[in-house]
Amino acid sequence: MSTNRWVLVTGASSGIGSDFARVFAREGYSLLITARSRDRLDALAQELRREHSALVRVFPCDLSLSGAAKALVRALEEEQIEVEVLVNNAGVGLLGPFVELDAEKQSEMIHLNVLALTELTRLLAPAMVRRGSGGILNIGSTAAFQPGPLMAVYFATKAYVLSFSAALQEELSATGVTVTCLCPGPVDTPFLATARAADAKLTRWRKPMKSLIVAEEGYQALQRGATCRVTGRLNRWMAFSTRFAPLRVAAKVAKNLLQP
Repeated sequence: MSTNRWVLVTGASSGIGSDFARVFAREGYSLLITARSRDRLDALAQELRREHSALVRVFPCDLSLSGAAKALVRALEEEQIEVEVLVNNAGVGLLGPFVELDAEKQSEMIHLNVLALTELTRLLAPAMVRRGSGGILNIGSTAAFQPGPLMAVYFATKAYVLSFSAALQEELSATGVTVTCLCPGPVDTPFLATARAADAKLTRWRKPMKSLIVAEEGYQALQRGATCRVTGRLNRWMAFSTRFAPLRVAAKVAKNLLQP
């Protein structure tokens, strides 16, 4: 694979994002990695160059800020870099009652999980369509399949990601551009601690998946052009079963699983 096939991975400084970068580097892609932490991005870039002889560019960026997505794409355009694959991985969560959680942090969550993802897709997808090739991999969650009391905003943002991805996949079905939504359950990454969800019944009830396994499944789903991929057999069963439960019942079950 030619080294000028660029993949942009957001939230690449840790967890699933850094493992996505490792998988794409192994497969011969050139990497554009972005996140808030320059130090972590630089360390990852050195690893990818050493282990895979990958071409890697680092773009520190806080996508939760207004205008950040446009600034990032403008920087890529100035470098005359065309993105072949976009991995919208950056996202945050926060556990707690909606009326008690910090309002500003919840707004930042919506901006990062929904608005930044949408803006990056809108900014980069037209060039993919003009070329007649490209892929967009949006990271959703099993949270997308039901309401989530105690993580109400997070679950709602992931429902948006799933719906948006499926709709866009259909819109672009004849263009040569694919859109895939990857929906993992709990994953063994810093996200759980940051979201204050490490002690939730859900994460104690079943062992979180390894992030590299999730990234591998996401890569394979993207290559197949799958509309949606739920990682893990139990997660797939749970996501499927919520289709038959009334919303209020699904909400009660989710609330129980999110409690300590």
